[in-house]
Amino acid sequence: MSEIGATMLAWTLPAVMAALAIATALGIVRLIRGPSMPDHVVALDLIGTIFAGVITVYAIRVDEPVYIYASLVLGLVLFLGTVAIGYFLERRAAR
Repeated sequence: MSEIGATMLAWTLPAVMAALAIATALGIVRLIRGPSMPDHVVALDLIGTIFAGVITVYAIRVDEPVYIYASLVLGLVLFLGTVAIGYFLERRAAR
């Protein structure tokens, strides 16, 4: 990597982590204040997806691509879990 690229990476990664921390805080607020169960489910999915983003940024920082694979698997599991909970909530509301 060139010196300019390394300098840009050194400046942007902490900024991205700070933005992800703010997004996590907002997700926690929605999780606490969510008036309904779907709000809580979406907030938990958001927090999990942000965590996958944190893992990806860490993988870039330490230059280890295996963490990116872990982040992809986490994203897929989160998606499937959200779909399953949504299916459950829909079936429960239909009764």
